[in-house]
Amino acid sequence: MIASAQVVIFFVFYIAIFGLSLWALIDLLRRPANAFPQAGKRTKGFWGAIVGVATAVSFSVIPIPGVPHLPSFLALLAAVGAIVYLVDVKPAVTPYSGRRRGPRGPSGPSGGW
Repeated sequence: MIASAQVVIFFVFYIAIFGLSLWALIDLLRRPANAFPQAGKRTKGFWGAIVGVATAVSFSVIPIPGVPHLPSFLALLAAVGAIVYLVDVKPAVTPYSGRRRGPRGPSGPSGGW
């Protein structure tokens, strides 16, 4: 009973780390390459390698019966890579990404009051 509950908890934990890594990878791919040096961060290729490896490792750690997987401690390293990107790099790069809020700017389609 307890062992099966632990398996479910760990499975959910690994899925959450994979989701976090995938979120970071999707966000990174949507950012322009020139925004990273402008923000004082390393290149998009560097962060792409970090977050890409984190996503691949976090997927490979998910325990699927009958399928070999990587050692589970690597999920923590993958989580660290994704969290550093989301907490440090993403906020620094966002102002240089050239995106507006909403379909017609920050005030919405009516242009504000």
